[in-house]
Amino acid sequence: MSRKIKLLWDFRGEDAKETAKHHTIHLKEFAELEKLNFHEIDIIEQNPMLCAAFITVDEKDMKIYRDALKPQRGEIA
Repeated sequence: MSRKIKLLWDFRGEDAKETAKHHTIHLKEFAELEKLNFHEIDIIEQNPMLCAAFITVDEKDMKIYRDALKPQRGEIA
């Protein structure tokens, strides 16, 4: 069974949540345009001033996403 990797983009400030939500739209568009698989796209709200958009992908596809989209960090999901 392949590992899953969560790639994350952090957004800070008063509009962090709305910006993160908007970023998820672009993550989904990219995956569909490139015909790449993903498991989940969503946001994590740490607090009202810090949110992260993320996409969870199979480890085999991680480099494609990483190189094209430049996430700020990643973790094993």
